[in-house]
Amino acid sequence: MTVATWPSDLPRPSRAGYQRQTDDPRLARRAEAGPPTYRRRWSSTTRSVALVIDVSRAQKAVFDSFHDEVTALGSLPFWMPDPTTDGWPVLDAAGAPVLAGDGAPLLLAAQWLCLFGATTPVETLRGVRFQISFGVTVLP
Repeated sequence: MTVATWPSDLPRPSRAGYQRQTDDPRLARRAEAGPPTYRRRWSSTTRSVALVIDVSRAQKAVFDSFHDEVTALGSLPFWMPDPTTDGWPVLDAAGAPVLAGDGAPLLLAAQWLCLFGATTPVETLRGVRFQISFGVTVLP
């Protein structure tokens, strides 16, 4: 089975709607007294990420098709560019972009293997554009 890829026609998620939380891999143990104690429930953790994209009507159709048909209403995994890393320039110690031989900045690349989150995407109409809020679970 081939894993789907996030459509390149869709814009990068906005910074305003970005929230990330690492899921808790601990299991609390009951104690008769004193502070709670924990043990690890599993060794690898997923991350829950809330994202928002601002799209045109045509891009909304691309998103809807991807969510509904390609990922079977969000039940199949997909590859997505990491919005916090992918496409950002590599910086030197002084904070200046590192340049390639032709003068173009070197860019970072990172992908997430994701599933759509537990809640379905929510869309808000803003003039002639749509804001789509959705969550993804980033797999380890």
